Amino acid sequence: MATAAQIKALIESQLEGDDRQFMTVAMQIAAHAARKGQGRLADDIRALVEQARERSEHRRASKPVPIAAARGELEGLLGVSYPEVRLSELVLDGPTRQRLERIVQEYRARSKLQEHALEPRRKLLLVGPPGSGKTYTASALAGELNLPLLVIRLDGLITKFMGETAAKLRLVFDSMSKTRGVYLFDEFDSIGAARGERGDVGEIRRVLNSFLQFIEHDDSDSLVVAATNFGPSLDPALFRRFDDIVEYSLPTAREVEELLRSRLSPFSTGGMNWKQVISEGVGLSYADLARACTDAAKDAVLAGGTTITTTGLLACLGERKHLPVMK
Repeated sequence: MATAAQIKALIESQLEGDDRQFMTVAMQIAAHAARKGQGRLADDIRALVEQARERSEHRRASKPVPIAAARGELEGLLGVSYPEVRLSELVLDGPTRQRLERIVQEYRARSKLQEHALEPRRKLLLVGPPGSGKTYTASALAGELNLPLLVIRLDGLITKFMGETAAKLRLVFDSMSKTRGVYLFDEFDSIGAARGERGDVGEIRRVLNSFLQFIEHDDSDSLVVAATNFGPSLDPALFRRFDDIVEYSLPTAREVEELLRSRLSPFSTGGMNWKQVISEGVGLSYADLARACTDAAKDAVLAGGTTITTTGLLACLGERKHLPVMK
């Protein structure tokens, strides 16, 4: 049997997350059992330690390469962040939440799926109006999977020189194989619009053709997420290159209430006329509702309190409704 000191050392190493020390102590216990004539127990402990060592090495090998910022040729092409937001923090309708949770589930079990010649969903097209949560979803996927979020900077990607944009796009797809993460092509319609339906000549058409080829042959472990406000304008050839297409819409009355109550939970809303503010909020995007809540909270703090009134929130919601829509 293990000595009291060994048991204490096991517990301490587990609490400190020191796998190496934990396995060293376990091997000491195995050796002690062997000396006591408990050969079967010693063999079982050694086998368990070996399994733990293999799993630890596998986890280290499968971790994404940590990067603080894009370097070299990728500088100016990728913006890097490490989101901490989770899917549970998103206000979504039931079917959309289920689809995103399925994507996370498949990605986490990708090794098991690949053992049966199956691939997880990891090439996603998010379609919906501005402010409906597409970019926030990419952040939540990265946070949920403990991956970096790498946003492709289209101003650095698209140039006027023939062939240069496609070459930069190749660099981005090469990075997907080297650095596992969630790669977001925001405002994707700027490169994915249907060929022949706009005045762009040559270069942008070649970029789209290159993207089609790169995404079709991409077999990395990264998630590729394209987000657009203009789904109908995309080239039809794009849709079959994605594993899943997730459509977003403006929030329903129930979702407006859920978002408002969640965002304002740190403040006092005891006298709030929820029916009235929900009615005013219908028709706004998730982003506008969130900004209205932030504005109302700021007004309360600047007024020297923490109470948000119906009048104050209605004013902030109304202001968001009358802002000019950028298209």
